[in-house]
Amino acid sequence: MMILHDRRRAGLGAVVLLAATACGGGDPGSSPLEGFCAAVAPRVDAYLERALSESPVPDDERYGGTVVVATISEIAGGMNAFVSADYAATQHHQFVNLMTLLNYDEDLSPHPYLAESWDVSEDGTEITFHLRRDVYWHDGEPTDAHDVAFTYVRLTDPRTAYPNAGFWGQYVQGEDGVEVVDDFTIKVRLQPHAEFLDPWRAVGIMPEHLLGDVPPEELAGHPFGTECPVGNGPFVFRDHQPNERWVFAANPAFPEALGGRPYVDRYVYRVIPEQTTLLTELLTEGIDLYVGLQPDQVQQVVDAPNLYFVHFPSRNYIYVGWNARRPQLSDRRVRRALTLAVNRAEIVEALVQGYGTVANSSVPPFHWAYDESLGDAVPFDREAARALLDDAGWTDRDGDGVRENADGLRLAISIKYNQGNQIRQDIAEIMQAQLGEVGVEVRPQAIEWGTLVGQITDPVERDFDGFVMAWAAEFRVDDAGLFHSDRIDEPYAWAGTQNPEIDRLLDEIAITVDRDEARPLIEEYQGLLADEQPYTFFYYADLTEGVNVRLRDVHMDVRGEWVSVGRWWIDPASR
Repeated sequence: MMILHDRRRAGLGAVVLLAATACGGGDPGSSPLEGFCAAVAPRVDAYLERALSESPVPDDERYGGTVVVATISEIAGGMNAFVSADYAATQHHQFVNLMTLLNYDEDLSPHPYLAESWDVSEDGTEITFHLRRDVYWHDGEPTDAHDVAFTYVRLTDPRTAYPNAGFWGQYVQGEDGVEVVDDFTIKVRLQPHAEFLDPWRAVGIMPEHLLGDVPPEELAGHPFGTECPVGNGPFVFRDHQPNERWVFAANPAFPEALGGRPYVDRYVYRVIPEQTTLLTELLTEGIDLYVGLQPDQVQQVVDAPNLYFVHFPSRNYIYVGWNARRPQLSDRRVRRALTLAVNRAEIVEALVQGYGTVANSSVPPFHWAYDESLGDAVPFDREAARALLDDAGWTDRDGDGVRENADGLRLAISIKYNQGNQIRQDIAEIMQAQLGEVGVEVRPQAIEWGTLVGQITDPVERDFDGFVMAWAAEFRVDDAGLFHSDRIDEPYAWAGTQNPEIDRLLDEIAITVDRDEARPLIEEYQGLLADEQPYTFFYYADLTEGVNVRLRDVHMDVRGEWVSVGRWWIDPASR
């Protein structure tokens, strides 16, 4: 059972009292949440002021200045690790504002972070984490085992609706799964399974003293995430203007053993929802780093004397997710035909100019179990696509060029994409043209990013036929949240497909610890995905970034763009 920590509860009570005072001291119409930020902000200011006085800036030319990073989309969900469904958000939880228990080194091996060490029981059913004693929340409270226990219990509580609940599928759920041994030692319980440490690399720990009394079902809408997050990582939150910018300051008290104070004084994340404008801002030095540089913009960066170009393999795949709940898409023969009728290799070459590899499954090319033999599993073949559609009962019955089924339903589908993303727009429009050749009517639709995420993750509405999206594959193969029949009502179960053989393999893969035993299972799984076609997998992207030459030591790899953000520094002559 989880052991509660009275000291931390007392701290939470103080925050709630302050919040009530800020809201009018007894006004029956006021809410304590309205004053949450007013209560915590002064404590963060005091922490930062004290940390600056106790930890002066080292005498090193690398310290100082402001780095400005920009990309097209908001950090959806902000710094709330309980609700994150966004790649940029999890990157900021891991490397910017929050901390995970561990991270991966360049060889993708687990490396201590908030946890300085851990022990695994001989039978693999318990992990004991020993936490650092020198990490503080940005309001001055120590980060300890009670925060980890609180985070774990909330993540595994269905009322929280954590989008990646599958991370913990082989762990003992709730309070029975975690024990606080002492303030800096915590034990978690699990069933032995593959890559069992990986969730602790992906999930930011959250502050129990601030959120412990918040009902699980209210965490998603709590102002902590986007209005006044209190982290414990290398950067302290200072400001957020929705759909414009996030501002963070260097944390002077970040432990020296973990890299210490970041080199830059301020880190700014700007939202610029148009890629031509992003490039202009980079070229004119309005920003230092353009995350998500488009392949057709690379040459301008290469030619600019004040810029340089970074690219690296990623675990991100671009795909079109199909909604098999719709009658037009419920038959796997139709979904397979949609992929067969699209010249993916030609599209990838045209759109990303070599900075990508055609994908056939959710297992990335760098993965140890990637099946290279799947290269021709779903080739470009319009005649085969037409035959499958005929076989599925979709023919052009009225001669208008669009197929119908026996009930007269037209084979017409919309493909949504987030506005401002030119490549995704291009994919939707090219599919419109190429699928039209086999009698499928496609309607591309541009949707604002946050709205699109809401439409596709809402387990009740699922307001889409298809959508173009990128997905970051995890380092462990665990697609249960995407494709397992038992998880069909979870946020990421976009496809809605139900295949007993895929279910069986996902179950077996999850508990197979030995890689030699897991490899044939994962290879078989990839083959079944190619047959089921819940998605049209397009390509694994090489991530491409444009950087101003004044920004130094920008290291990026498959772990993400922000993996080295604490070590970025700005040429003093260019500040």
